Amino acid sequence: MSEQDAIALTRALLRFETVNPPGRERDCARHAGALLERWGYRVEYHEYAEARTSVIARAGGSPAKAPLCLTGHLDVVPLGARAWTRDPFAGETQGDRLYGRGASDMKAGVAAMLLASRNISKKISNTPGIVLVLTAAEEGGCIGSYHLAQTQLLGSAGAMIVGEPTANYPYVGHKGSLKFYAGFRGTSAHGSMPELGENAIYKAARAVSRLEAFDFAQPEHPVMGRPTMNVGTFEGGQGVNMVPDAARIGVDIRTLPGMDHQALLAKIGKLLGEETKLDVFSDMPAVWTSPEEEWVQGVFEICRRHLGAQPEPRTAAYNTDAGNLLKVYRGAPTVVLGPGEPQLAHQTDEYCSMERIRQAVALYEEVIRRWCGI
Repeated sequence: MSEQDAIALTRALLRFETVNPPGRERDCARHAGALLERWGYRVEYHEYAEARTSVIARAGGSPAKAPLCLTGHLDVVPLGARAWTRDPFAGETQGDRLYGRGASDMKAGVAAMLLASRNISKKISNTPGIVLVLTAAEEGGCIGSYHLAQTQLLGSAGAMIVGEPTANYPYVGHKGSLKFYAGFRGTSAHGSMPELGENAIYKAARAVSRLEAFDFAQPEHPVMGRPTMNVGTFEGGQGVNMVPDAARIGVDIRTLPGMDHQALLAKIGKLLGEETKLDVFSDMPAVWTSPEEEWVQGVFEICRRHLGAQPEPRTAAYNTDAGNLLKVYRGAPTVVLGPGEPQLAHQTDEYCSMERIRQAVALYEEVIRRWCGI
């Protein structure tokens, strides 16, 4: 592999504007799929909506052992309100930094997975093989992987690497995600006669106060810590001189392994009252693999040689597509491992270390070789 291949491919992916919303991952997905087909992979596409395209590619295969899955997403978040000092879609470089929206989160990871797959493509037949899953619409709720998991396209996998940004440090999971809107109804009236109405914003405000004091009654996880809740949005009213008859809050809960989301929703529903309508739009369990698991220990050993230090058990603060994919790949040990810098995700002037991208190619390739025995 030319040292510049990893940078050139990352730059090529950055040039596809896949900002979500609206996403429009189709062109980027077709570009990645065409490369994989050229390298001998069997490629399929899935669209859950117009131009919202995911890619599934396979090589090898053995009845004795399921393939290794490598997965990443193709969409990126909006640019934000602050002006960029670099063109976010040009892949500009300075020193070791490659700039662009999605450089760390996570087109560098996707590029590294593609190149590792290219490097082993001629040696993978008659082995357990690999399956690459490149998803649409991860940002904002992992919608693409949710729809993909409803199909038969994913097949099986015996272990999984998620290429989200970790600075090439292996994480053994992340918290679950439970996101919902809580709706409140009232009765409209003139603002000068509020006694004739019922104020939905007051109801929502009282609900926020109750949620702020919510007790999960959950023991702390030794690595992940405690579950969290954040009220992130508050909407209501149509005019300052009207009693609002509708209000809505958006709630983001991050859960621990073993927590029952339905029981948690029932508890919250009881706290907020029967009149409150909960509209769940993201429901993904926590991802956790014991650091002592044999395959994870092998990944740790590979990373130790590249990073120069023995990895300790860590988990990601963010959520990934793994929660949905593990609904199909049940029980597959999972590691989050990618070249991007976690703290740069969603930031203005986002960048990724070019040396980390090259390092990720080597890491992925070595993990694949060990899994496939090549």
